[in-house]
Amino acid sequence: MKIARTEMGGFQEILERRAAELVRVLRKRDGIAIEKSADQMDEIQYASERELAMRNVDRESHLLRQVKAALQRIHDGSFGTCAECESEISPRRLVAVPWASRCIQCQEAADRDQQERTESPGESLGNAA
Repeated sequence: MKIARTEMGGFQEILERRAAELVRVLRKRDGIAIEKSADQMDEIQYASERELAMRNVDRESHLLRQVKAALQRIHDGSFGTCAECESEISPRRLVAVPWASRCIQCQEAADRDQQERTESPGESLGNAA
């Protein structure tokens, strides 16, 4: 079932709004400022807050790239087609995650691969000791 033109316009509108929202959020990076304090507990708190703010910026930047890529797929006609297996991405998945570039099966496989890659270095270091 191919995505209808009217549905495509709805996805495009959702994605454009999400991109604009992310751009606004990313422009407000004042939580990353390096603050100094004589109190060591305050220093630890500031560092923790800065780390959290940096992770949020990283996550939101990654999401913005995904949203922009989805908008590009709408323009080039590949929106709704899995980037891995080229099968159709289910409409339910696109409603839930309009920037999805993979069908649920390929995304789950990619997530497993990513998890294995992040776990492997720690395991090999532990075995080396």
